Amino acid sequence: MTKPGIERRFETFLFASRWLMAPMYLGLVVTLGMIVVVFLRQLWYYAAQAMTMSVETAILAALTLIDLTLAANLLLIVLFAGYENFVSKFDIDDGGDRPGWMGTVDFAGLKMKLIASIVAISGIHLLKIFMEIGDSVEGARFGQTELFWFVVIHLTFVVSGLLMAAMDYLTARADH
Repeated sequence: MTKPGIERRFETFLFASRWLMAPMYLGLVVTLGMIVVVFLRQLWYYAAQAMTMSVETAILAALTLIDLTLAANLLLIVLFAGYENFVSKFDIDDGGDRPGWMGTVDFAGLKMKLIASIVAISGIHLLKIFMEIGDSVEGARFGQTELFWFVVIHLTFVVSGLLMAAMDYLTARADH
């Protein structure tokens, strides 16, 4: 049985509306460029001090750059997987340079990669805060209350990730 013309046109319109997401993905590309600029600025700042910086500062510099790299990786995952899942498949002759995960990350996988990245970024941020704690109370950047809430927020991310993984496991198990 053939669908009425108005229903077919409506469904075509709904299907085409997915392209409204394209400017958002373009915005993520611009955001990725902003992170690259910040990364390069931080790299230049720390590289200029390399001969005189302490071990603690070097570790903080490395954590800062790792943090920015993880955020950029997260953006790429959301950008590529989101576009392929919700807008259109990439049809690019890349000469075999295509990352192995591209085209294989579904919404559940994207969700798990997202929460794992958030937990990693939060953990690095928390480690940086702990390393910045001074020997004296007067030199401390954050008080006990702030540190407590940083840990609570990080643990909330961890527990959320574990609960999401458990839900995905139970869903996959129920499907079999």
